[in-house]
Amino acid sequence: MAKGHRSQIKRERNENKDVRPSAKLSYARVSVQKACFVLDAIRGKDVETALGILTYNPRYASTLIKKLLESAVANAENNNGMNAGNLYIEECYANKGPTMKRIKPRAQGRAYRIEKRMSHITIVLNEK
Repeated sequence: MAKGHRSQIKRERNENKDVRPSAKLSYARVSVQKACFVLDAIRGKDVETALGILTYNPRYASTLIKKLLESAVANAENNNGMNAGNLYIEECYANKGPTMKRIKPRAQGRAYRIEKRMSHITIVLNEK
């Protein structure tokens, strides 16, 4: 087959695929800055410690990230056959999503813009 053939290109792309278990939450209704406060607290920790931190963290983003972490652990167990006790958080980050723009009426006929920000949160696990 020729080097530029579509099946050859797909085969090469799938060989370089990342096999680490991960989970992604798209369009989370929390800003990137607020999500990063919680993500910084759990980065590099093992899964048990991270779940404990997220359980007792009062921030709203921690509830979203806790569910996402549990999903990533389930992906590691079911899809990759990994043991949950050996997992740790290798990468976790939040990227900017779309922003909903709303109008707030103000005095003397003015209108202020309210921006309701969204983010895409990703957690990547690995074994020790």
